[in-house]
Amino acid sequence: MDIPLNRLIPIMLAVLLIAAPRSAEAVVDIHWWHGMSGKLGAKVDALAKGFNSSQSTFRVVPIYKGNAIQTMTEGIAASRSKRPPHILQVFEVGTATMMAVGHAIRPIADVMSDGGEPFDPDHYIPTISSYYTSKDGRLLSLPFNNATPVLYYNKSAFKKAGLNPDHPPKTWEQVGLVSRQLLKAGYSCGFSSSWISWIHLENLSAWHNVPFGTGGNGFEGMDTRLTANGAVQIKHLAQLAAWEKESIFSYGGRQDLGRRKFIDEICPMYTESSAGYADFKEKASFDLGVSELPYWSDVVKKPQNTIIAGASLWVMAGHDRKSYLGVARFLSYLSSPTVQADWHQSTGYLPVTKAGYRLTKESGYYQKNPDREVALRQMVDVLPTAYSRGLRFGHMVRLRDIIYNEMESVISGRKSASIGLDAVVERGNKLLRKFENSSQARKRP
Repeated sequence: MDIPLNRLIPIMLAVLLIAAPRSAEAVVDIHWWHGMSGKLGAKVDALAKGFNSSQSTFRVVPIYKGNAIQTMTEGIAASRSKRPPHILQVFEVGTATMMAVGHAIRPIADVMSDGGEPFDPDHYIPTISSYYTSKDGRLLSLPFNNATPVLYYNKSAFKKAGLNPDHPPKTWEQVGLVSRQLLKAGYSCGFSSSWISWIHLENLSAWHNVPFGTGGNGFEGMDTRLTANGAVQIKHLAQLAAWEKESIFSYGGRQDLGRRKFIDEICPMYTESSAGYADFKEKASFDLGVSELPYWSDVVKKPQNTIIAGASLWVMAGHDRKSYLGVARFLSYLSSPTVQADWHQSTGYLPVTKAGYRLTKESGYYQKNPDREVALRQMVDVLPTAYSRGLRFGHMVRLRDIIYNEMESVISGRKSASIGLDAVVERGNKLLRKFENSSQARKRP
């Protein structure tokens, strides 16, 4: 029996729809909010592109949201208004804040398990991953762009001063001696530094395995209290102040404002993030050297480990199950050895997995670029202790402002080191109690 054309067309369309391949289904977008611009932003785009081209079910869409504070603030605000991104990049000092809004996030360990993706927290370098791990052992966020401080030095200046360019100072005692030689050779100062709170107080404490706060530096709960006015911290800050008067040390300002002192060959030594290597290599007109962060030999015979700065990737709650399958698959992609090795080699950030480090090492990369392994040697040889995992304090940005203010008062000679650090503890603890009280209030029904 002939079927009229007007009835045949709908039947044919139905058959075609049933037979259509699954690849015709809509691609699921995964929104990734981040705070990386310039070359790093382009690398983030390349990571997303690499994942997108590896499969056809999901599409990661990276979206730049401004600096670290702006990115975290927008992410939390979007969560409260029920329109969060799938993935949010948060700088390390925002970890306590993200934990305090626990209902708004999904721990990475849970996301990977639910998504059926292979996941073993032991595959990550523990001195990095422990920073983002809860006290019950769950990895909360995926370590992403992380770095640690090192000592950069001007090999050409060392030669001019009659110093061996292949033997940089290993201890702070030696830094003082080497600096005096550099001053005699005509340099205006021995060394300067970026990020003095992070390097000369936070990392100083971890490197010498002394506490910065109670409760494992805040990892065990929000009732933590600062103890950063101990003997080692006072000793070091007092020495910086004394060295400032002698021009052995020259304070260059907050964050990384002191970089010009090193690049312009004013100070031949500089403590800075390992992530600064590429910038120094590009801009310095001298032979660049990299060494481990110095330590006080009368405090420890061998230092513990330095701690990280940077950011991790948090998975935000409020999306459907299929979206989280895509998130899990993307995080597996980011953790793969080839991606980690490439990320490390092309950006200067640390590889966050043991396999990424091993692949880089086996490729011969460090034989050609030995300076790039220095930071890792400070991180991979030991397991972190309760004092060297890092700091997990609320209102960390505001706390660092307090620390900067007091350290600057000491370095400029307006306060003694003990009085300045006592003020850090007193003012900082008031801030921590505000964070604790506000967090508890949010949890009440």
